[in-house]
Amino acid sequence: MLGGRRCLGLAAFVAALFLVADAGVTSRYRRKLEATADMPLDADVFRVPPGYNAPQQVHITLGDQDGTAMIVSWVTPNELGNSTVMYGGAPDKLELRAEGVHTRYDYFNYTSGFIHHCVLRNLKHSTKYYYAMGFGHTVRTFWFTTPPKPGPDVPYKFGLIGDLGQTFDSNITLSHYEQNGGDAVLYVGDLSYADNHPLHDNNRWDTWGRFAERSAAYQPWIWTAGNHELDFAPELGETTPFKPFAHRYPTPHRAAGSTEPFWYSVRLASAHVIVLASYSAYGKYTPQWAWLQAELRRVDRKVTPWLVVLMHSPWYNSNGYHYMEGETMRVQFERWLVDARADLVLAGHVHAYDRSRATRRSGRPASATPRSTSGTGRTPTTPGTATRTAQRSSPTASGSQTGTGCPRRTTTPTRDFFFFSFPTATILHLSLLLLRG
Repeated sequence: MLGGRRCLGLAAFVAALFLVADAGVTSRYRRKLEATADMPLDADVFRVPPGYNAPQQVHITLGDQDGTAMIVSWVTPNELGNSTVMYGGAPDKLELRAEGVHTRYDYFNYTSGFIHHCVLRNLKHSTKYYYAMGFGHTVRTFWFTTPPKPGPDVPYKFGLIGDLGQTFDSNITLSHYEQNGGDAVLYVGDLSYADNHPLHDNNRWDTWGRFAERSAAYQPWIWTAGNHELDFAPELGETTPFKPFAHRYPTPHRAAGSTEPFWYSVRLASAHVIVLASYSAYGKYTPQWAWLQAELRRVDRKVTPWLVVLMHSPWYNSNGYHYMEGETMRVQFERWLVDARADLVLAGHVHAYDRSRATRRSGRPASATPRSTSGTGRTPTTPGTATRTAQRSSPTASGSQTGTGCPRRTTTPTRDFFFFSFPTATILHLSLLLLRG
């Protein structure tokens, strides 16, 4: 292994133009301060598929830790229909059958359609499958390719998306990902932003599901819960956190030994991906605390040399917006991730792009963890080159920084950051490759 260290290729930052951003790349691009508007409900990207009771909002995620099962989810709007999925190696040879389950929920003045979840099991790695649902009414057919078997020399391309929403810029972001997409999406939280609308208008969960279907039905999206998934509204009589999200977006948490769907892990190619829940209890002795402690011991670097951690609220943030909101989780878990030698921590929430050097508040800098915040999917963007903004140290940082050069490490402990705005927002392609010398 080259120098005994793993090397991460940041393959492509998806923008109107491709470029490799480094410490010397700057531009005049600045995000507009005003919020971008949500697309209207009659936008074509929200179009209901034709046919009576046609399945809609189709999406998939892994159904186990290793990629041999896939959870297929969809909504039937008019009546229950059935939860059957037929699948196989060709669209005219759907010879395998799986039976799923369905659920519904009420939220204030809204009642959901019939939400179906079906697990396809015993899949072969690196294999294309076609699948169909809607039998008895309107049948729709999709496809996906299973991930390769986990292993140290297995390349894989992830898309990183966060805080997508359903604005006009969200559509630009998703289109960029479709044009330059990866094999799976690591989604770092905040999906529909339905809670931004009066009475937490849950129709916006339906429109978002139809909007994301064009990608999420064809490759697994690995879900992280953000603050906009909470939908906690006692003033509306809604006191069950995550109610819409939990009904609509299952995760393989049981396969990961988790007691809740909001924190779990998967193994994809050469990466062990851990998903943490910023808005579920994580104090000492809580279920998430106990699970993460055990999960880090289960990481096998001989099989998955990359350890990637997802969360919504970043622990380090150069932007004043949401500054320090992730601090209590950092205090609780950062030492564990450093000791486990996590390679990459990915977060959203801030609606701006930050990337750091190996970072931690205390201990040996050589053991620290690189971090990235990517959460601008729904914000105004302008095609152009990536922008490095002025670097700003936190009150506890030790080091010399300037607005145009690299931070200079002067003492230990230190926190060294590179800060970038990301023109087309939210999409970061990560190619995980083990380089041997």
